[in-house]
Amino acid sequence: MIKGIAHTAYTVKDMEASLDFYCDKLGFTKLFELQDEHQQPWIVYLKICEGQFIELFYGGEKSPALDQKTIGYNHLCLEVENMTSFARELKSKGVSLDVEVKQGLDKNRQCWVRDPDGNRIEFMQYHPESPQMTK
Repeated sequence: MIKGIAHTAYTVKDMEASLDFYCDKLGFTKLFELQDEHQQPWIVYLKICEGQFIELFYGGEKSPALDQKTIGYNHLCLEVENMTSFARELKSKGVSLDVEVKQGLDKNRQCWVRDPDGNRIEFMQYHPESPQMTK
């Protein structure tokens, strides 16, 4: 069962300008940053309200291709209650998973699909010790 929108994600060209806009102008709180497996800056998490976030990904470039380097929309994340049963239900309805159920760098369980237009959707089950739940 889907509980609600967990976060929406955008790839940005200029992180400082984006943080100024979202934090200083709109009033959201910078919650934490994640580094990738090579210890490079990867994602900045902004808190909208309890349990809802915006992810800002470093490294956007203008590109006509719909890939991770495009500035703007990256993905929508929907929170689910039980990742294992939810993924099983999706598959029973003929939905192919782009990424099978796994634990992310933030400790949360996730899987990924694409909608009919190719837009990426992440489904996530929060881990009680994840930075989203402890900060």
